[in-house]
Amino acid sequence: MLIRATDSVLVVIDIQEKLVPAMQAPARTLKNTTLLLTAAQACHVPALITEQYPEGLGATMPQIISASGSSRVFEKIHFSCMEDQDFSYAFKQLNRRQAVLAGMEAHICVMQTAASLIEDGYEVFVVADATASRTLESERACITRLSAMGIGIVTTEMAVFEWLGKAGTPAFKSLLPHIKH
Repeated sequence: MLIRATDSVLVVIDIQEKLVPAMQAPARTLKNTTLLLTAAQACHVPALITEQYPEGLGATMPQIISASGSSRVFEKIHFSCMEDQDFSYAFKQLNRRQAVLAGMEAHICVMQTAASLIEDGYEVFVVADATASRTLESERACITRLSAMGIGIVTTEMAVFEWLGKAGTPAFKSLLPHIKH
């Protein structure tokens, strides 16, 4: 199935100041998540951002906040975003059937959120090149497990181009410089 801009929500999970330095390929994750947020705005895809225990792990990275526009940030303590009442309510209020997930840590909060969403009947896509863990083994195990659960494993460009759907639109033209980067 395709990721449709009219059907999806972008969820950016826990890309926080004290987590980022410990991740595998943090620059790649930041760059690709920033592109996803920019594309979400251009394609009218709502985005929700979470912070796991910000008192201990710090705030969301500035470049993520900068690219997020008016997206709401939710503090949480549950590993699955859907176990957090405020987040879950906001997500369900958007009335969309697809979730596109990016963030940290892949094998903990991203994985548990994806599993909760599948259990709730949503179509779920995890953006592998915008998701990270502290170890490569954890990232690989996460992707393998998610795939076995029927969750779509995609790249940033797959998500962006599926949201766009066609070339030549104002959204496509506005995103082209970001994609060529």
